[in-house]
Amino acid sequence: MLEFLGGSSLENATSVYITGEDSSPDVWFTPRPLGDLWRCLDEGFDVGRSLWDRRSLVAHLDIEYVNFDFPAAPYIDPVRAFDLQRPVVDAVQEVLLAYGIAPLHVLTGRGHHFVWRIDRHSIAFESLAKFGRLPASLRARNAQPQPPNGETVEPKLGAAFAGLGQVLEYVAHRVLQRSATECEIPVMFTAVEAGGNGRGREVISIDLSEYGDPLHTRGMRIPFSAYLKPQQQRWKLGDVVDQIPPLFLIPLHEMDERQGLLAMRDIGQVVEIAQQASVQIPDQSAGSESLVSAYTASRLADWHEFFYSQEHDPCERWAATYDCTPLESLPVCARVILEQPNELLLKPAAIQHIVRILLAVGWHPRHIAGLIRSKYERDYGWGDKWFLYDASARADFYTRLFAGLIATGLDDLVDLNCRSCQEKRYCPAHQCDNNLSGFKSLLLARRTATSRFGPLHSESAV
Repeated sequence: MLEFLGGSSLENATSVYITGEDSSPDVWFTPRPLGDLWRCLDEGFDVGRSLWDRRSLVAHLDIEYVNFDFPAAPYIDPVRAFDLQRPVVDAVQEVLLAYGIAPLHVLTGRGHHFVWRIDRHSIAFESLAKFGRLPASLRARNAQPQPPNGETVEPKLGAAFAGLGQVLEYVAHRVLQRSATECEIPVMFTAVEAGGNGRGREVISIDLSEYGDPLHTRGMRIPFSAYLKPQQQRWKLGDVVDQIPPLFLIPLHEMDERQGLLAMRDIGQVVEIAQQASVQIPDQSAGSESLVSAYTASRLADWHEFFYSQEHDPCERWAATYDCTPLESLPVCARVILEQPNELLLKPAAIQHIVRILLAVGWHPRHIAGLIRSKYERDYGWGDKWFLYDASARADFYTRLFAGLIATGLDDLVDLNCRSCQEKRYCPAHQCDNNLSGFKSLLLARRTATSRFGPLHSESAV
């Protein structure tokens, strides 16, 4: 565990903080000093480390099986859940290896973590810091002292983390291209609901969500830590939790996946693996330099330039711009999301739906992000969520993610229809006169007609 924290002792570890959570459902961001590690282990906590690191930029790619109707499925039938992920996992390894990146591969309760680090003095880090984009609100937040030690996120590190998010979006595009037709169930960026089958609404998630939040708020579980997510989600999984054996994160070391699934449920084997396997996060700066170069020459990078070519309307103008959005011209399923954003606009599938509809009717994608941000920053009962996270960064990230799939041709909108909206359970119960197929046709026509990667060129939000 110390090795994964970046050192041989707590005194020389490079992780800025750890987290430790029990089986309570009230899991909330609680950074702890590294010195709390032993107490957290004595308590049997689920222990994580910060992505924020004093020596490196830590890259983390998360692949997992998600079932929205039967969330216990990956724990009750792990072999099937992991077999379904294999085309995506194979594609991740192939794509990264093509650039010379050999990450640490860790098995979790629902999927896989791929982790590597980029030295802060490397060419790759400098490149990421140059093109990473942060809204002013996040730059200001990074400059404030953060718990547990009162440290600030250095401007160059914050920018490099944002740039890393753009590059891993490119990796995800390549993985999707290689794996989508090989998978038995849909492959989604983040946990976006798909239509159901006999086993529920299930997807393979390429989870990039951490890159939509401030660096200092995100972390990852430490190998050999107890994996308590089933217990923390008892409210959702039910009493089936009592049938799930203790789970531990382990590196996939000298074993195949099925052997790993057995080992992570056997504390004796977990201890044995810990005595033999390194979980030092490997320095892959040279390979990351090749990856960054490929990204900067890509169609996605050009589209990112288009996305950031406009700014959100300033908040003092919202009353005359975003607040005046003509909702009556939108289908009811989209209108409800904007009228009742808490908690709908926290769900990736709902954001995806808004992005598609507004692109179809002529919005520039950056103004779609601005509209979503304006909802986050209005009083819809968000509590203290946006005191911890950043509304502008979150809105930009998800809008960029979903609009980029459309602009680069990876999303042909096959599920932008009323039947799919009903299956995803985003269709209001009352009757609707709109037909989503019309919006699909309009958006596909816009994409075909433009020579630019972004299909829309409006100068204002309304």
